[in-house]
Amino acid sequence: MKFTKMHGIGNDYVYVNCLKETVKNPQETARFVSNRHYGIGSDGLILIKPSEVADFTMDMYNADGSRGAMCGNGIRCVGKYVYDYGLTNKTSLSVETKSGIKYLELMVENGKVLEVKVDMGSPILTAKKVPIIYDKEQVIHEPVVVEGNTYHLTAISMGNPHGVVFMDNIDDLKIEEIGPGFEHHTMFPEGVNTEFVQVIDRKHVKMRVWERGSGETLACGTGACAVVVACILNGFTEDEVRVSLLGGDLFIRWDRTLDIVYMTGSATVVFDGELLTGHGVSF
Repeated sequence: MKFTKMHGIGNDYVYVNCLKETVKNPQETARFVSNRHYGIGSDGLILIKPSEVADFTMDMYNADGSRGAMCGNGIRCVGKYVYDYGLTNKTSLSVETKSGIKYLELMVENGKVLEVKVDMGSPILTAKKVPIIYDKEQVIHEPVVVEGNTYHLTAISMGNPHGVVFMDNIDDLKIEEIGPGFEHHTMFPEGVNTEFVQVIDRKHVKMRVWERGSGETLACGTGACAVVVACILNGFTEDEVRVSLLGGDLFIRWDRTLDIVYMTGSATVVFDGELLTGHGVSF
């Protein structure tokens, strides 16, 4: 099985061109390739497939083998892959995902994609659609108790569920201790990606993220979008914000007139490779 490892500001995935390759067991393959000791090492697996309703399909799996609905960093890399590897010559693309069709604008220099701007669609704020079990229609800076501690949380879906928590200092946060408590909390029936956010000023925030199925990652594109929406709803920032993650910066804008969130960031190829049989995994 031929593959390409790519990352969007450190959020790394193994990509397979399923216009040429067949992955029979993506759940098992995702667990194998994601292992940083015995596999390739990644936050998951992304399969690039044909689509009947868009230019391409992105089918993604987390490091634990669970299927994901959407990945902002991952879809930017899909855009770079299909252009750089000659699957298309278009710089405006549509990509089918489990959470709907997303639209990409590719910024090309010397024949290679450097950055990708993604129309991430509209944020979902209705609690039961996030989904989060709560006694209010929307959860904006509402108190929640996680393992005996009270946090104020804003719940948003950007195609997958996010819980945003604002803090004064995230550098010293022991995320590996508190992240699982959010991920597996009964108020999130489908689990949740949790973003811990420090507001620097009205145009700049920092965040760390605990992703369901993967743990702490260097970046989360849908999470950065959810963070900016949460910042605006809570009155902390302007409508266009630089979001600093462990892996780098994303630029997020919520056009409230159109109710569309736009994300712009880089996409990088790490290396190409080929997995051979004999690993005890049926690709």
